[in-house]
Order: sequence, then C-alpha cells, then structure tokens
Amino acid sequence: MHAFETHEVINQPPPFGDVNLIAANRPLLDALTASGVGMEGERLLDFGAAWGSAERLDIGRLANENPPKLHTHDSRGYRIDAVEFHPAYHLLMRASMEDGLHASTWDEPRTGHAHVARAARLHTAAGVESGHVCPITMTHASVAALAASPNRLAEWLPKIRSRAYDSRFIPFWEKQAVTLGMGMTEKQGGTDVRANTTRAEPKAGDEYELTGHKWFMSAPMCDAFLVLAQAPGGLTCFLAPRFRPDGSLNALRLQRLKDKLGNRSNASSEVEFQEAFGWRIGEEGRGVRTIIDMVQLTRLDCAVASAGLVRMGLALAAHHVRHRSVFQKRLVDQPAMRMVLADLALESEAMTALALRVADSFDLRQADSREAAFARLVTPAAKFGICKAASRLLYEAMECLGGNGYVEESALPRLYREAPVNAIWEGSGNVIALDILRAENREPEVAASVLERLMKDAGDLPGASDAARDIVLALQSTDAEAKARFVAERLFVLAAAAALTRSAPPDIAEVYALTRLAVPSRMIGANDLGGAVNPLLERAFVAI
Repeated sequence: MHAFETHEVINQPPPFGDVNLIAANRPLLDALTASGVGMEGERLLDFGAAWGSAERLDIGRLANENPPKLHTHDSRGYRIDAVEFHPAYHLLMRASMEDGLHASTWDEPRTGHAHVARAARLHTAAGVESGHVCPITMTHASVAALAASPNRLAEWLPKIRSRAYDSRFIPFWEKQAVTLGMGMTEKQGGTDVRANTTRAEPKAGDEYELTGHKWFMSAPMCDAFLVLAQAPGGLTCFLAPRFRPDGSLNALRLQRLKDKLGNRSNASSEVEFQEAFGWRIGEEGRGVRTIIDMVQLTRLDCAVASAGLVRMGLALAAHHVRHRSVFQKRLVDQPAMRMVLADLALESEAMTALALRVADSFDLRQADSREAAFARLVTPAAKFGICKAASRLLYEAMECLGGNGYVEESALPRLYREAPVNAIWEGSGNVIALDILRAENREPEVAASVLERLMKDAGDLPGASDAARDIVLALQSTDAEAKARFVAERLFVLAAAAALTRSAPPDIAEVYALTRLAVPSRMIGANDLGGAVNPLLERAFVAI
C-alpha cells in the first residue's frame, strides 16, 4: 500500500509571529507622539520586536499550559509554602523586569514621559501574556504605599529598581532584586476591606504580629506583601516579608492556589497568617489612605493591559482575514467582515488613546493640578469602560476566526478567559462606579474641572455636550447611586472621544462620537462608520 495525503492544506493563514507589535500598532504610535514620547529614545521598537517574536509568543502559551504548583511541605515534613512555576513564566518575568516594567517610573532621574512609555510597553506585553503582569503591576504600585514609611522605602526601593530578576526563595536582603505582592481581601468582606478581621499585635517599634486569613493573595512567591489588618488604632497597612528578619520562614501558610477562569500562569493563593511578622506602613488606622495611591496605579495598569488584550485580539483577527478566503473573496474584502473589523478597530483605537492619555496625566500631575484632577477621576472611568468591554470585544475577534478561533491552538481562548480579571480586580464594576460617584460628590469642583477639560478637548464632537449634561443631571438626581454605572459609562465614552482628538485622524474621532456618544452603540459591525471604514482598517492592518 502507498501512503498518500487525503487532502492538501490550503486557505489557512500562516502562523502569527515575528511581528513588531509596536511598529505595527499605528494608534499606539500616534498616542505616544501626542504625549511627546520618542520611539528611539525609549527603545520602544526594540521592545515591540522582542515581544512580537514567534519565540516570545510561544513562551506565553507555555506559561499558561503549565500553571504553577503549590508545595506546602518538603519531603521531610517541614513547611516550605513554596510555589513552583514553569520555566516559561520565569522567562517572561525576566524579560519584563529587564525592560523595567516593574519600576521604570521610579527611576532617578525621572523622565518626563515615564508613565506613558511604560504604558506602551505594558500594553504590548499584556497582549502576549497577561498572567505575569500581575506581580509586575503590584511591584510597581507598591512604591506608592511604601512612601508612607520612608525607612522601609529606603530599604526596599534599590532592590525594586533593579533590572535583574531573582527568583530564588531566600531572604530579600540576600537578593539582587525583589517583587512585591498584595493581600487585601478576606472571605467575609471581599471589597469591603474595613470588614477585615486579621489582627495586628504591636511588638516593638513598627514591628507587629499578624494573625488571620487572606482570601486572595496574588503572586505568593513575591518577597513581601502589602496587607491590611486591624491594629489597636484601626485598619492599618503592613509589609509582610516571606522571611523574618532572623532569616527564618515567616508564618504565611499557603492553603491553596485558586483555580481561576484565566490568568493561569499566575498564582493566586489563599493564606493563613499565624503570628506572621510584619512592619507597619504608615500610621495605625490609616490603612486605606496608605494604599489609595497604589490602587490608582494598579487601576491604570488594568486599563492599559485590557486595551492591550483587545489590540492583540484585533491583530489576530486582522491577520486571519487577510489570508483567508470564502466565496471566492478574501475575508478582508467581504463587506460584512470589513464592518466588523472596522468597528473592532474603532473600539481598540479609543481604548488605546484613553489608556495612554490617562498615563500622561500621571506624568503631569505633580506640576499641574488639573492633570492631577484628571488622573483622580478619569482613571477609574477608564478602568471601568475598557476592562468591562474587553470580554465582549475579544469574543467578536474570536468569531472573526470562526472555529479556528474557538480551539485552544489559537491564542484567542486564552485572551478571552483573561479579559474578566482586570474588570474584577481592584474594584469590580459597581465598586468602580460608586468610587467615581463618591469622588465627584466629595470634590465637586474637581469633577467640574475635569468635565470642563473633557469638553474643551472634545470640542464640537457630536454628543459631547449631551454626555456632559447627562453626567451632571445624574449626579444631581435623588437616585444618583442607582445611576452610578450610567455616570461611569458616560464619563468613559466622553473621555475616550476626547482622547481620540489628540491622536487619531479627525474622521475617526468624529465617527466614534457619532456612534458612541450621540447615540447608544449598537452591536459590533452594526454601527454606521461611513467613510471611516477604510482608514480604520488601514491603521489596524499596518505590517500585520
């Protein structure tokens, strides 16, 4: 008998890889230019090439197909409370830390565009593999909380700033570099951290013993964790290291790793503190105030990373439709598919523009009170809108590939499973919406200033003045709390439209406002994009 092929594989796209993910991303490049960031000075094109390589993309796949494993004891019965990661995870961590994703905004001397340049990197890396971004984000944000205790900041900051990656499970003072995690929530309280029951007993100076249970403690192999506990003076922030100052293992007893929908490469744990050692950070009773700036930084990262997930979904869909034919025409030439891809591209443009605009406000806020107000109010709105839309948009990208997008050989199922975590972490939808409402009620002059700024940036875009009016009327209504999501959604879309005027061609900003601000958005592919379809597709398909 002779072996023979039953069919020839035709009409399938080539593998996606070896693409410069930044050079190919016209909306991102334009948003960077609008913020004054140069490609060469920041070496962003080198970053885009490295993270778009076929090898790096495959490393992201491997890290998720081989999730971490918990080892509570060693072979002799001693507690070790260690988590074992696949080598692919360590490769991703090393690459991100070498590029400074965990600390670049804290470098000295500080550059004028540190947050924007870092956001561009994070946006790109998150689309390749988002699980490892969790400890990167927490390490970066931890500095804002540590600032409440200058002596601890001085001790930890040099190792946080290091561009090395040191995964050894040894005391932090023996390491080249460190990572930091967080353990805020408890099973009885969740978002309501003031209901935390973990106790903190003072010992000497700023040293305490912590006893209690943390329901979610992410990245448990970090070198220390910022946690909240009830001290005699009230809810307080603490830094709990994995090793005590005498070199012994701290009593952070890992109970289990969470079996999550997505975010599989990253370990999230449930942990018991059994008289665990911790340093007080900030004053007793000021725990929430101590972590608030850290929370703002993590919320910014949620928005940036989710925009990156959507961009990668769009890139994969664009790659497929350019090489796949149906009914004697390439998919990209089919009118219905063009409408879907253009609508996806429009959403991705708006997300990217807004994420980088908010990052820009973090760079400018020290010198400009208006930018500080913008960062305070628009960061949660960007987090709300971008993160909540990501799952819906990634499903649409998946459908562009049909069955090819639904199977695990495609990256889209992983992106789709990853999308909800940023909407849930650091405040789910209702929490974020109510935070925006409280901020606007607590500082009405700040809200007025931000709305005025957005209206100025939006100019005469269709629906902009109506959106601002809707927000004000909802805030003044007797049932404002019930309208919290309405306020958050309108603020997000208005801010996105305003951001597009800085970096996108005018016809793209115009059509976004027409189809999102002036009237409620329809299903993807059902919005009338008029003459903007071709420009949107051209910008989405650059070099892909």
